[in-house]
Amino acid sequence: MDPETEFIDQIALFAALLCGCIVIGHLLENSRWINQSITALLIGLGTGGLILFTSGGKSSRILEFKQEFFFIYLLPPIIFNAGFQVKKKQFFRNFMTITSFGVVGTLISFGIISFGATRLFPILDIGYLEIKDYLALGAIFSATDSVCTLQVLNQEETPLLYSLVFGEGVVNDATSVVLFNAITKFDLSDMDLYIALEFAANFFKLFSLSTMLGVLVGLLCAFIIRTLYFGRHSTDREVALMILMAYLSYITAEVFGLSGILTVFFCGIVMSHYAWHNVTHKSQVTTKHAFATMSYIAEVFIFLYVGMDSLDVGKWRFVNDSPGKSIWASIILLVLIMIGRATFILPLSYISNLIRRDRNEDIGIKQQFVVWWAGLMRGAVSIALAYKKFTGSGQTIQPANALLITSTITVVLFSTIVFGLLTKPLIRRLLPQSSQTEPSSPTSSTTPLLENGHDDPENGNQGTLRTKLSLSMLLNSPTTTVHYYWRKFDDACMRPIFGGSGFVSYATGTRDMDVIH
Repeated sequence: MDPETEFIDQIALFAALLCGCIVIGHLLENSRWINQSITALLIGLGTGGLILFTSGGKSSRILEFKQEFFFIYLLPPIIFNAGFQVKKKQFFRNFMTITSFGVVGTLISFGIISFGATRLFPILDIGYLEIKDYLALGAIFSATDSVCTLQVLNQEETPLLYSLVFGEGVVNDATSVVLFNAITKFDLSDMDLYIALEFAANFFKLFSLSTMLGVLVGLLCAFIIRTLYFGRHSTDREVALMILMAYLSYITAEVFGLSGILTVFFCGIVMSHYAWHNVTHKSQVTTKHAFATMSYIAEVFIFLYVGMDSLDVGKWRFVNDSPGKSIWASIILLVLIMIGRATFILPLSYISNLIRRDRNEDIGIKQQFVVWWAGLMRGAVSIALAYKKFTGSGQTIQPANALLITSTITVVLFSTIVFGLLTKPLIRRLLPQSSQTEPSSPTSSTTPLLENGHDDPENGNQGTLRTKLSLSMLLNSPTTTVHYYWRKFDDACMRPIFGGSGFVSYATGTRDMDVIH
């Protein structure tokens, strides 16, 4: 068959499978057990098994998985939409807790998984692994996949819990990828205190620069749209510019060796706060749903392909002689993942409760368990990082690396399917329907950045806040204090230049374009 014709047939079949995943996922939406991620994964496994059977055991894939394709094309729309649609009110109210879980917690989990692997893997006699391999394993399995849990939680009924799971998931992925890139690019052969400090400094430099780049690109997009007034001629140009600049932020970060995930996430937050309010009503509706649709298709594509690729015979050829080693390695990794999360969830939640001003927003033991459970599942990020480290486009000739690849696949499949199937009944039992729901806003994108609903100057509560602004308040309620000064700076300096909610839009000539319901 002609290669071009064969490629077209493969694309057609994959498009049909994506449509099938969407339809079946919709039909099973109210299922007690199944969610969209598990549906796509199971369809991928079934399709892979069928292809494997019809090809005589030669292949289970329609297309070949490449980690470059995942990181360059599939991941950016998912992460950007997460930042663009995030409920900033809850996200920044719990920013300290989210960053402690997503950064400090990920580093703790990374340390426990890496240390545990260095002590337990030699017992299995799987072959020689360098210290960099063990550290890479820690970074790979620190990357959580909380999609299954987020599909069950209702952010209107459990706003605190939803923001913690969602925020930690995004920050965790960014931290894991930055950590992984720092490990692979750094010489760790002769580790000493100086190298460790240099490694830590390099890690935090990447983290900071990636965040700054995302903010700058988001502000540049807002300034261009507000100044040039694209909507006067064509809303298509506004939408195209927002999509392309969002993608440009990710690619620019990758070009300079930064974290594209962190960059595009904060670019999404800044765009939703400034740029989105500068475009016409039609562009607002279009961009909101365009970003959400691209993210949804990418997520379904990833789980569908991971299911198919998991049955690839090339990955399992090297472990046929000793399947027990692969099973034990998977069990060890799962146990280390559980221990790693428990090690930081409990103490960081306790510290977070101590510094919270509102006792009603304490993280209870049931909520801590849900946060712990949400982070047990591993997904496409772990698989892509494992491929990047231990293979070339999914192929390897070293038995130790092959075992690590199959163990990664096993952990991802087991955690997504088994833990994912238990997520819905578990959460419904732990968190029955809440009667205390947060008033819904027209859209997450219209909520002013850092607004907390209580100390908003536009709500008439600023007098109380001003009387309490002091050093003691800064120590007792740092988030509220920072929010107050940020809002003053934002209203006085940022919004007049970059636009935003409450300021006249050149495109529509109106204020407060909260039009999406």
